[in-house]
Amino acid sequence: CAMKPLISAHTCHTRGKNMLRMKCSESLKRESKNHNTDNNSLEEDENDEAEIEELFQQQIPTGIGEEEHRVFIVHPDVKWGSRKQYLTTAALQMEEAVGLVNTLYNWSVADKIILSTKTPEKRRIFGKGNFQTLTEKIRATPGVTAVFVNVERFSPSSEKELQEAWGVKVLDRYSLVLHIFRCNARTKEAKLQISLAEIPLLRSRLRNEVANLDQQGGGSRYIMGSGETLYEMQQRLLKERELKIRSALERLRRKRHLLRSQRKHRDFPIVSVMGYTNCGKTTLIKALTADAGLQPKDQLFATLDVTVHAGQLPSHMTVLYVDTIGFLSQLPHQLIDSFSATLEDVTHSVLIIHVRDISHPETVNQKVNVLNVLKNLQIPERLLNSIIEVHNKIDLIEGDPEVIPISALKQHGLEVLKEKIEEAVVKYTGKQTMTLKVQLNSPQLAWLFKEATVQAVDNVGDDCTANVKVIISQAAYGRYRKLFQVT
Repeated sequence: CAMKPLISAHTCHTRGKNMLRMKCSESLKRESKNHNTDNNSLEEDENDEAEIEELFQQQIPTGIGEEEHRVFIVHPDVKWGSRKQYLTTAALQMEEAVGLVNTLYNWSVADKIILSTKTPEKRRIFGKGNFQTLTEKIRATPGVTAVFVNVERFSPSSEKELQEAWGVKVLDRYSLVLHIFRCNARTKEAKLQISLAEIPLLRSRLRNEVANLDQQGGGSRYIMGSGETLYEMQQRLLKERELKIRSALERLRRKRHLLRSQRKHRDFPIVSVMGYTNCGKTTLIKALTADAGLQPKDQLFATLDVTVHAGQLPSHMTVLYVDTIGFLSQLPHQLIDSFSATLEDVTHSVLIIHVRDISHPETVNQKVNVLNVLKNLQIPERLLNSIIEVHNKIDLIEGDPEVIPISALKQHGLEVLKEKIEEAVVKYTGKQTMTLKVQLNSPQLAWLFKEATVQAVDNVGDDCTANVKVIISQAAYGRYRKLFQVT
C-alpha cells in the first residue's frame, strides 16, 4: 500500500473480510434501530396527544362499554341472490363469528343459531315465522346481554326494530369489528382511524334519535337564541369532529411521508406482508428478521398499525418488511377507507407477500377477499402482478407444491422464500450485480457498504486492491463513478 507500506496484503485481505462481516451486522442493527424509531416516531409529538385522546373517547357509537357480555350469535343463511356467499358455508361463517366474539376480553357466547332467510334486505332480516322463533329463543336464553347478527351492516331502522324486539344491544359485523379495533388501539394513528370509521355509526344514531324526538314534537324545535334546530346543531358538531380527525390524520400522514422519503433516500426496498387476519403475518416477519420485539398473538386483529422491520436476504441486502392490518370478509368500504392512511405504505412497496393460512377451511374464500380489498385500495397494477403467494402453517396440512410452502412458526421453507424475495426485489428495483475493483486504502469500500449491498470481498492483491461483488442500483453506481472517478 502506497500510504502505509508496512501493511501486508494479508492484512488488507483480513481487513476487507472483517469489514464485510462487521458492516453487514452494523447495517442490520442500525436499520432495525432506525425503523423502530420510525415505528415510534408518530408517538413522539406530545402536543396533540390530549386532543387525539379526547377525540377517541368523545363519542363511542357502539355504546357497549368495557363490561363483560354474554352474546347470542345469529347467522342469517341467505339462500339465493346477491348476498349469498358461494365460497363458504353457513357453519364456517358461524365459526368466524364465534371467533370475533371470543377475541374480546370478558366476552362469551351464550348461544348461537343459523337461520335460513330469503329476505336479508328486510328490516327484520327473517320471515315472520323464523323471526318469532328466534325472538323466543333469545328471550329464553339466560343472561344474554347482546345479540350479534352476522351481517355486514344494519340499516338504522333495522337496528332500532331488532333492539326493541329483543330488549338488548344488537351488533352487526361493522360495529363489532370497530369495537375490537377500539379495544386493541394503542397508537395515535390507530385511534384516529377508528374514530373516523365510527362517524357513519354516529350519523345513523343521530338520525334515529332525531326521528324519535320528532315523534314527540321536539326534534325540529330551535335551540334558544342559536337559530339552529337540535338536529342541525348535532350535525354541525359531528362535522367539526370529523374535520378535526381528518386534520390530525393529515399531520400524521405528512410525518409518514417524510419517513418514506428517508427510506427511499437510503435505497432500502420495502416488502409489504399482507393477508387475512390471523394468517401468521407477524410470525413470518419475526422469522425473517429475528426481531425479538415482535410478539405475535393468536387472535383476530392483533395488528392495527403498520410497523417496519429490517431483515437481510441471502445476498446481505437489507429489506424492510411492512406488517399490515389483517383483512376480513363482509366489511363495508368505509371501514377500509378509514385505514387508507395506514395502508398507503403498501403502494410504495416493491413487492407484496400474500400470506395464506393454508390449514384454514376457508383459505380460498380468504384469498378472494384479500385480493378484492387490494383491488379496491387501488394498488398499482405492477404491485398486483408482483405478489408472492406464501402458504403458511404447512405443519398442519400439506401445501400446494406450485407455491411457496412454509411454516413461519417452525421456520420451515424460509430460505427458499428469502431467495424468491431477493430475486423479485432485484427484478423490480432494476438493481444489478457487479464486481468492482476497489482500493482498500480509500473510502471506496466504506461508501459501497453504505450505498449498495456488498456480497463479497475477494482477491486482495499486493497493491491493496480487491474485487468487490455488489448489488447496486443504476443511480448509486452513477454516483460511485462520479465520486471516485471510476471509468
